[in-house]
Amino acid sequence: MNGLATRMTNSGTCNRRGVFPSAVRFGLMAALTAPFIFYSGAQEEAEMRRDESKFTLGRIFFEVPMTRGFRDPMGFAAGPPWSHDWPRAEEHLMKIMAEVTRVDVNPGGHIISFQSDECFKYPIAYMCEVGYLDLSDEEARRMAQYLLRGGFLIVDDFRDSRALNNFEYQMKKVFPGRSLEELSPTHDIWKCFYDISGLEMKPHPIYSRFYVPQYFGISDDSGRLMMVVNYNNDIAEYWEWSNDPLQPIEDSNEAYKYGINYVMYALTH
Repeated sequence: MNGLATRMTNSGTCNRRGVFPSAVRFGLMAALTAPFIFYSGAQEEAEMRRDESKFTLGRIFFEVPMTRGFRDPMGFAAGPPWSHDWPRAEEHLMKIMAEVTRVDVNPGGHIISFQSDECFKYPIAYMCEVGYLDLSDEEARRMAQYLLRGGFLIVDDFRDSRALNNFEYQMKKVFPGRSLEELSPTHDIWKCFYDISGLEMKPHPIYSRFYVPQYFGISDDSGRLMMVVNYNNDIAEYWEWSNDPLQPIEDSNEAYKYGINYVMYALTH
């Protein structure tokens, strides 16, 4: 537990800009451009200054179609699904990374997207709420390139079979010949820094305790794991609220171990 059991000071939360058109005829335009407003606003207002020579964890932005069909618009009250736990989850994880590893890190994350080639500058990225993911052909093509060139993706914060089925469907756009495979407790990712091969992490209390966390991945032809998929859990929720005295510190510690192992595996494989 060395270095992990520390409460952290609050980081600034992401301020969100409201858009209130003065005429009804602007309503449709506002709805269509809202994801981009949040994207640019989040970058401008929440990102910490970074040194490009240091490690930066990317956060994947993706658009959410208005006609997705989910009955519960989960997350929209607190920002679009891709933004959950931003920016404090990354800030807190990077603080712990700096304390327990020798990795030279930036203090916060950076929002990136598979809509542009900028994603290739950030070899490790975090993506959440993939039950809402709907990749365009261009995003799928660039995502495949990102992963095959050595990129690594941490997929987190989603639950139930409907969300998993959607993510599997999206991954078939990316890798038609590959499938998600459940990771064995003997996989290197569980022992590359901390030994967490027991996989005893509890699902976050925001999820029902009846959910059973599972861990999936997709590997390249050489056997390198290109992504780790936290199903039925939300490790970034633990990171975000690790400074909350009401959250058990043991649970935060365990979540940090997973995050650190993911980053260290990706940096060394």
